[in-house]
Amino acid sequence: MASRYNHDREPRSQFLTDSFQRGLAHWNRERLAPGFPEGDWHVRLERDMKMLRLERGFVEELRADIADDAAKAPTDADGFVAWFENLKEEGPGQGDPLFPWLADHASRDELRWFFEQEAAGEAGFDDLVAYTQVKLPVPAKLELARNYWDEMGRGNRAGMHGPMLDALVETMAVDPVIEKTVWQSLALANAMTAMATSRDHAWHSIGALGVIELTAPGRSAMVAKGLRRIGLSDKERRYFDLHAVLDVKHSADWNREALRPLVEEDPRRATAIAEGALIRLRCGARCFDRYREALWADRT
Repeated sequence: MASRYNHDREPRSQFLTDSFQRGLAHWNRERLAPGFPEGDWHVRLERDMKMLRLERGFVEELRADIADDAAKAPTDADGFVAWFENLKEEGPGQGDPLFPWLADHASRDELRWFFEQEAAGEAGFDDLVAYTQVKLPVPAKLELARNYWDEMGRGNRAGMHGPMLDALVETMAVDPVIEKTVWQSLALANAMTAMATSRDHAWHSIGALGVIELTAPGRSAMVAKGLRRIGLSDKERRYFDLHAVLDVKHSADWNREALRPLVEEDPRRATAIAEGALIRLRCGARCFDRYREALWADRT
């Protein structure tokens, strides 16, 4: 079913631009990378404060864009979980024609371009979960811990999801760098990073991460089908095959063990979780629109 949310219009914005998203993406990579104390730390701190204000403005604009829809989410646990699960069918970007096309028609070069954009815009689900779980109530914290452990291959390096993605980058011979990535993909990663690293948006991040688990399996299966069609082996496309199956269980567990108890404990969280989910889906819908524009330009 196609989305009932309108994502054809774009507001005029200082944040939804190529230059802003590239700058924010570079800053995120620098600030989250492990480092050492530096003598000019005060200069970096002043820059960080400026960027944090801009990042907050970006998130506030994203919130304003979906606020009316998020306000319709029920605030009782049963009603909210049902509303949340319905996003799989009717949320922004769901039913996008890009993915059946990737499965059945895209050439190897077209799949390479798509994957290059996705890999460059990958914020790192494991790290986002790790940031989000800080000081959460115990039931949700435990569920995020179990999810993180799966992302870490349950302690087995060969099963870690991040290196699987890196291996596919090498197999597809792509170069996922910020300078070659469309701003919509960067904006998605920047929004996810902003919510996960701000305690003001912890509930938003839970919604955004949960809706990834909810909606990713179908898209992953179609991408995996396209990769199989162009000749990639089971091992080479393992990242997408795995997420097509594993995320179904992850989503059910997340909704039962994290969303439900969080909303039961404090119904105010429902609106924030809904906002995070819709922000993630809305950013994803922008990506799909932009990808189709680029990939189908020579076909129309």
